[in-house]
Amino acid sequence: MKTPTRLYPSARIIFHPEVSTCPVCGGSLMLVNTLLWDKTVQTLAGVQAVASRPARCADPQCAGATMRLRSLAGQQVAVPYTTYGYDVVVRIGWHRQTRCATYAEIHADLTPQIPIAESQVRHLYQHVYLPLLACHERQHRERLTQAVEQHGGLGIALDGLAPEGGEPQLWCIRELLTGVVLRCGWLSRQDQAAFEGFLQPLRDLSWPIRVIVSDKQRGLVPAIATVLPSVPHPFCQSHYLRNLADPLAEADSALTVTLRQAVRRSLGPLLLRDQPPEPSHPGVLTVTGLLAPSPLVPAAITTPPENLTPDVVTPVATRTTPTTTTTPPLSTPTPELPTPAVRPVAEPAAVPPAGRADPDAQVAAAIVTQMLRRTRYLLTIKGRPPLRLAGMELVAGLEELIARGQRWLTHRENPQLAHLVRGLEDAVNQVAPTAAVIQTGATWMAQIRAILAPAPETAPTAAQVAQQLQGRRSARSWRPHRKRLPRPRRWPSSCKSAATSSIRT
Repeated sequence: MKTPTRLYPSARIIFHPEVSTCPVCGGSLMLVNTLLWDKTVQTLAGVQAVASRPARCADPQCAGATMRLRSLAGQQVAVPYTTYGYDVVVRIGWHRQTRCATYAEIHADLTPQIPIAESQVRHLYQHVYLPLLACHERQHRERLTQAVEQHGGLGIALDGLAPEGGEPQLWCIRELLTGVVLRCGWLSRQDQAAFEGFLQPLRDLSWPIRVIVSDKQRGLVPAIATVLPSVPHPFCQSHYLRNLADPLAEADSALTVTLRQAVRRSLGPLLLRDQPPEPSHPGVLTVTGLLAPSPLVPAAITTPPENLTPDVVTPVATRTTPTTTTTPPLSTPTPELPTPAVRPVAEPAAVPPAGRADPDAQVAAAIVTQMLRRTRYLLTIKGRPPLRLAGMELVAGLEELIARGQRWLTHRENPQLAHLVRGLEDAVNQVAPTAAVIQTGATWMAQIRAILAPAPETAPTAAQVAQQLQGRRSARSWRPHRKRLPRPRRWPSSCKSAATSSIRT
């Protein structure tokens, strides 16, 4: 058997009743020669020996003579039948509720101040703090009364946390206007009988209920109709709006797939022509440092083939001609590399100086390259339905590219640009009827979102901001010009130790 820890209190306090008159007859009180309770209490401030001496009416004929009036301050030191103060219980609850700390972490925090076991920490939280928290929630009846007077009734919300299979489910009944929890409990079953028993106390409330909001559980809907038949019962907005948007999201996803296939079918060779070169070492994208060249720049290729233009240079990985020079190992110094012929990833290839280059042709090639890259980016867009639809963003982006391409073609003819614009037009025209229907649904969802969004706060005007700044400026105490600050009477210990160490060195 483990020897109990012996505590040595630093002080002894005996509490007496704060009242001096009998609540029955109004006569004087006299102290009883016995202690109501006497125990040693551990608090965060130290160990105390605390006792309570009650009082009774001095008149033996009064009914108050049999009463034992106790001290209110003494009852606030510790929970009955425990030796830990309320401050310890509150500290445990604060760590658990606010910091989401584990029992081991709470025990490690309390051990330097009081001797306590981890099992005792768990007991104080589950059997002391949680009941006190539930009793505290029952003191908000005045808030509920004010909400009823202001709004004409209560708004009730029911929701539960879905646990793992086979485990009880936590359900909560909360008042929407005040946030007060009316009832909370674990339900082992989610059928109509269980919900009726859980909702039965709502029928006995002294306040009227205007509305009750919940999800559309199979057993909950008939239970609410049975317990509260006259109360309106709408469903949760986020759930039914999400279910309402499911067909829209599915149609948008199908449109996105169809449009991507149409674009790749019309412009596949043109989109693949401007791909960045593949690295010589699979999986290695970039190598920096002094010992090895970048895998994007093979040392064997110094000049492009003469029969290929810079816009159609074949990627390194697709060439069939074997190379004789390999990348030097890391242990050997890297030789000075010639100017690479493969163009970088971020910029289009430059036209080789074969005679005199046409500046208009270079501008046209750059425009086509940027439009191709923009098209490839649009084909990879992923939405977040129901508020962001990838298909609608893809259609809008392609229509913008078509408008820009048509505007540029009015200034200068370019075969590649014309082919790109025609391919995009054909792809967009294939899904135009479906896109119009989905766009109507997306407009409805945007309007619903605007209605349900909270009202934005009105931005302050310039005059209001100036008035606030002027008030803060006048509230500050400004020192006179060239007035020295008072010298500190004593330097901080950190500064003194730093100065002493510097003098010694």
